[in-house]
Amino acid sequence: MLSLPPSLISSWWHDAAQSKTWIFTVLGGAYTAISLWALVQLIRIERRVPEYGWTIQKLFHLLNFVVNGVRAIVFYLWIRVSSLPLVVQSILVDLPGLLFFTTYTLLILFWADIYHQARSITAERFRTVFVAINVCVYVIQLILWIVSLWIPKVAEKVLSTILFSAISLAAAIGFLLYGGRLYCMLRRFPVESKGREKKIREVGAVTGICSICFVIRSVFVAFSAISKSNSLDVTDHPILNAIYYGAVEILPSVLVLFTLRKLPPKRPQPLLHFALDAGSP
Repeated sequence: MLSLPPSLISSWWHDAAQSKTWIFTVLGGAYTAISLWALVQLIRIERRVPEYGWTIQKLFHLLNFVVNGVRAIVFYLWIRVSSLPLVVQSILVDLPGLLFFTTYTLLILFWADIYHQARSITAERFRTVFVAINVCVYVIQLILWIVSLWIPKVAEKVLSTILFSAISLAAAIGFLLYGGRLYCMLRRFPVESKGREKKIREVGAVTGICSICFVIRSVFVAFSAISKSNSLDVTDHPILNAIYYGAVEILPSVLVLFTLRKLPPKRPQPLLHFALDAGSP
């Protein structure tokens, strides 16, 4: 088996770190495509069912548009971003990550609504918990941004990475919990139920994709906190950034948007029937 000398690999890795422009341009292009995809899907859904107002489905696509749009801008303008004050850099890099967390945990909220309604249990308390968790996460991150004006950047980044690692692991657990519950519940439906098999595949696919995505994110972020040479700062090593963002945001977003591409039906339906028939949250 042919093996490359460690010195050659190390040299390539170092040289790649200097070739930021084309890698960040590719990342920006990928995020732009996903952002436009989400926007088009949002417009199509609004034209199909304008009477529903701002549903979870519409919010999901809107947040996808915003998150990926901001990521694209940051990567396109990475030279200017790297010259900004450190606290501004942290906001531009970390805020889309928080919005990504909120965007995809909306799917957990949607599944919890379906699961609880099917069992004749009110989901209002879960919605309150969902909002409270998100508010706490943003408040904690806001405090970290503020205190970063007085504490060393390294200390602030360690605290921030601990926060991201924790919420990513929590999101993975949430997907496994409610995705698994909904999957098992749908399997108990009669075989002849309309859309049953497709919805089972959809819930299983999204649960697997999002759980793996957030576990990988948690591990990557935790690793970056203890490895000074492999930081995930947007203006640091471009190869590491490409692997990280490709694995935890770009690829999962593409797969989930593709899985949830079907538009809702025009006629009003109960939530559970909608879940079985529409193919999207």
